[in-house]
Amino acid sequence: MPQQYPFSAVVGSDEPAGMALALVLTTVSPDIGGVLVRGEKGTAKSTIVRALAGVLPPIDVVAGDRFSSDPRDRGSLSPDGPFPADAPVETRAVRLVELPVGATEDRVLGSLHLERALSEGKAEYEPGLLARAHRGILYVDEVNLLHDHLVDLLLDAAAMGRSTVERDGVSVEHAARFVLVGTMNPEEGELRPQLLDRFGLTVEVAAPRDPAQRVEVVRRRMAYDADPEGFAAAYAAEERALTARIEAARARVADVELSDEMLLRIAELCAACEVDGMRADIVTARTAVAHAAWHGRTAVTTEDVRAAALLALPHRRRRNPFDAPGLDESLLDDVLGEDDPEPDPDPEPDPDPPGGGFDEGDSAGAPSSTTDGGDSAVEEVAQQPSRNPGTAESTVAPGATYRPQLFTVRGVGTGEAGRRSRAVTDNGRRIGSRPGGTGALHLTETVRAAAPHQRARGRTTGRLLLRADDLRIATREGQESNLVLFCVDASGSMAARKRMEQVKAAILSLLLDAYQRRDKVGLVTFRGGDADLALPPTYSVEIAAARLEELPAGGRTPLAEGLLEAARVLELERVRDPRRRPLLVVVTDGRATSGSAAVERSRQAAGALARAGVASLVVDCESGAMRLGLASVLAQHLGAEHVPIAEVSAEALAGVVRHGRAA
Repeated sequence: MPQQYPFSAVVGSDEPAGMALALVLTTVSPDIGGVLVRGEKGTAKSTIVRALAGVLPPIDVVAGDRFSSDPRDRGSLSPDGPFPADAPVETRAVRLVELPVGATEDRVLGSLHLERALSEGKAEYEPGLLARAHRGILYVDEVNLLHDHLVDLLLDAAAMGRSTVERDGVSVEHAARFVLVGTMNPEEGELRPQLLDRFGLTVEVAAPRDPAQRVEVVRRRMAYDADPEGFAAAYAAEERALTARIEAARARVADVELSDEMLLRIAELCAACEVDGMRADIVTARTAVAHAAWHGRTAVTTEDVRAAALLALPHRRRRNPFDAPGLDESLLDDVLGEDDPEPDPDPEPDPDPPGGGFDEGDSAGAPSSTTDGGDSAVEEVAQQPSRNPGTAESTVAPGATYRPQLFTVRGVGTGEAGRRSRAVTDNGRRIGSRPGGTGALHLTETVRAAAPHQRARGRTTGRLLLRADDLRIATREGQESNLVLFCVDASGSMAARKRMEQVKAAILSLLLDAYQRRDKVGLVTFRGGDADLALPPTYSVEIAAARLEELPAGGRTPLAEGLLEAARVLELERVRDPRRRPLLVVVTDGRATSGSAAVERSRQAAGALARAGVASLVVDCESGAMRLGLASVLAQHLGAEHVPIAEVSAEALAGVVRHGRAA
């Protein structure tokens, strides 16, 4: 097994706050409830999590027990017990168990031991990943891409400290106390707020901006790759010191005093941040105690409460669905009542202000804002003829959003599990079976397939004789997520303020629905002289909402380029994710401002999309007394449904998309 990168060698691990601190605190006091790490790719999230197990003190377990029972805990829930008082004990390192994104429920919980059930007729439990992770670390990379029902299952087990299995004729309960660590890239989609709240702590990480720090990161990584053993040896003393400090903090944490005054401050802070429920107060209190123990204190101080709040509250504050987690530190300081230092009578500028991606006090990004170029300028652009719309631009904020109706793609797909269209998935209700060797076993159908062949196979005992081709895998019907690709006309003829408000409000409402239903979304815009992929297909509807709000309008209408770009994006997605069914929503007045040649190119592009079988919808934004009907013609060439903007409110637009046809 290759040498693991040392925990203490990660640049920033010695910072007074951030990811390393959160991980250490939740191992000092596992009741905190685990850590969620949010950050861009390439920020050492996985590296530092995998290195954590190497600095944790070893544990004693009952020898041969599959559930890592503590020999000092005679009441431990272990299906392999009870154990005699003189049961042999072994000492081993703490396990880091990784849960793959594609794991099934039976792999996580455990299930019937298939081989013994079929060969010996015994209903015996085979432990899953939760049992293996007991008294260790359960790590889920890209936790935001894990099926929601599995995330619920993990968080419930982490909160209760045990796992209960009632399936396939097996009824088992075993201890499952582990430190749950999840990492994610917000660009790939967010966790639902209900699940986000269940993580005890959350931290935001980013790559350091200081060139010197970046150089050190590269230097250490290259040294490790060249000689992993020698590199680890160079940090061995620091690793041992860290292990000893964790062990001392664990011994001290039960004796740390949390006074009524500090409890009141925690309660006032949670109330000021408008968090829902009482979990925030409890987690903040536990984290403050662990922080005090980590720093060798016997009583919780304001410093401990502040550090705990920065880790426990940002993801729990009340916020809109598209807002990033964050915490107002000025509010934090006001509530904690920290006195400002006396002003320096002769202050000098700080030549080296603090910074860095892991410093205590980092918070989520500031909210974005948009500007309005003025009603008169916008209306002036909108009134210009389409063949010469001018070059003025304006950014119009969207109107009020609403709760959209559910829209689905017709038929039964085979895409990734979601909450929208019917599909054959790994979860859902069981509707049949199929031959195979991977997936959830359909025991009844497997026995039924093997039964007619028992005499020919020479069966003489009570055991069922099986072959590989007897296996039947359960077929389940659930719901899938889809790709909704918006192709939005942002030209001068679309720039009327009221029109853009309507369009943006409708699309933003659909994005909110996609956020809740785990859809993939993309945004293509066209204006001026070309089309732009404003947002490649992604699960991060928060970024899509930000791009939409900042979308300027003005200039010519390169309709053909917009359709061609949409076709290119859909083709790439078909190759990358062939099971995901798309719906193309074209929002335009249908005008192409470069003459008859441009009109013909637009029709050719539309025809190509239709021949490719792309399900599409055209929302006609043309208005006024003199209408050319070009969007209706475009819809005919696309084979799409046509909806005039005059008949479409934000609510009606969602209803139209709901009836989009499947590819």
